[in-house]
Amino acid sequence: MNRNDGLTGLLDVLQAALDDPTAGPAGLAARAHLSRFHFDRLVAAATGEPPGALRRRLLLERAAYRLVTSDRTVLDIAVEAGYGSHEAFTRAFQRSYGFAPTAVRRHRPLVLAELELPCPSGVHFQPPGGLRLPAARQETPMNVLQHLVDHHVETLTAIIERAGGLDEEVLDRPVTVSVETIDDDPTLRSLINAMVTQEEHWLSALRGGDWPDESDRSVRGLAARHAVAGRDWRAFVARTLAAGTLADTFVDTTCTPPTTHTLGGTIGHVITFGAVRRTMAIGALRSAGVTDLGAGDPRPYLDRAARA
Repeated sequence: MNRNDGLTGLLDVLQAALDDPTAGPAGLAARAHLSRFHFDRLVAAATGEPPGALRRRLLLERAAYRLVTSDRTVLDIAVEAGYGSHEAFTRAFQRSYGFAPTAVRRHRPLVLAELELPCPSGVHFQPPGGLRLPAARQETPMNVLQHLVDHHVETLTAIIERAGGLDEEVLDRPVTVSVETIDDDPTLRSLINAMVTQEEHWLSALRGGDWPDESDRSVRGLAARHAVAGRDWRAFVARTLAAGTLADTFVDTTCTPPTTHTLGGTIGHVITFGAVRRTMAIGALRSAGVTDLGAGDPRPYLDRAARA
């Protein structure tokens, strides 16, 4: 069974059954279109818990969340969790948590992870009504940083491609919403040029060179410049992350007077200012009728990268 797809399918069945106190093991297996034996074996192999025990634990975690975040009576929460009485729920809750339901209500932990019961799978109740499935692999902060850089470079490539279908007047039309101190009187062309130049500038600074040549601002020229600078910028970030040298410093000789920066600070600078300009450029494209880039949000890109 593929862990991501197979386990997600089984958990979908269990999640749907959380609101059905009458759902028994045979009924859960039927919902998954499996025999009781096969369903029990798959769930136990994937999570380390039999389906019944997994469901009871998740219901108790949800009950603990309800106790902390609502004013419903303990009996109402007990019935929702599948218990026929206040006493039966209290006994089960105390066995699992080590204290009574009324105690967790008084304590009201600020961190919901405190309500998670130990388990071998990492599958827990996720408010308000879902389940959290741990990833098959861990995403480190370094991975996320690299993905943000990759997303920016690829989105800028797409912006330039879309700009190639517009006439000169549209490219040089003022963008009416500007961000002072970042870009004065921006146009779509100037925003694209600023993002490409940003890549070129910092690569040149890292190499001890001069300010880059910005003279070719045609769409074709911007595309050619970005093809090189975007590739090299991604490679620089990847090398820096792999070497763990984010705190290393260099002297930027393109500044007057020369200024010392860290590698990590430089990457953060490009991500931040690139995001502002990218958002304005995508807005200018939308005003020109080009809408297929959405909002340029990196979240779907990072989601896909995490699942890859």
